[in-house]
Amino acid sequence: MRLVIARCQVDYVGRLTAHLPMARRLLMTKADGSVLVHSDGGSYKPLNWMSPPCWVEERGPASPEFPEGAAALWVVTNKAGEQLRITIEAVEHDSSHELGIDPGLVKDGVEAHLQELLAEHVHTLGTGYTLVRREYMTAIGPVDLLCRDAAGSTVAVEIKRRGEIDGVEQLTRYLELLNRDPLLAPVAGVFAAQQIKPQARTLAEDRGIRCLTLDYNALRGTESNEFRLF
Repeated sequence: MRLVIARCQVDYVGRLTAHLPMARRLLMTKADGSVLVHSDGGSYKPLNWMSPPCWVEERGPASPEFPEGAAALWVVTNKAGEQLRITIEAVEHDSSHELGIDPGLVKDGVEAHLQELLAEHVHTLGTGYTLVRREYMTAIGPVDLLCRDAAGSTVAVEIKRRGEIDGVEQLTRYLELLNRDPLLAPVAGVFAAQQIKPQARTLAEDRGIRCLTLDYNALRGTESNEFRLF
């Protein structure tokens, strides 16, 4: 992970355009290829970002489009050709750190139980759905449920108690990786949660991910006792 504190201006050019005027910010590039721009407010959410796969090109004064008075220009491009253009006026800190392999998020009791119940009653996802595997391991972490729909297509399901933007981003990363596997592709996504924030739903639907609101009590009511003593 690389951390850069710099005075910078950020412009996003793609399906939407966004501009952040010159200010002190934290720039973060991660081993998974993502690039994030943070301020000192706004909680954990970045002001702007580019999800992997994407490519960072650091351009110098020799570049014909290099801004006058800038110290550096980062051009981050994703596979769709969208760009995050970061004009750096001055760098105050620049460091790189090897974090190693993360063991992953340990789900709370409700999320773990939701996963178990949904795997047991996979038809909740839709008619004809079948379960391939729970906790399907990928290079960047386990997918909660890997399923097949009625047509036999692969579906990755991410389960949360509260569905927020970071959960959609997590599922997006899984889908981008799974769709590189010719034995699984094309892989669709389902974002399932007890509550889904409007911003998360909007982002998911924009990325072609289906949202599903789960009724935990209803799922518990269908829980099987077939192999239990009590």
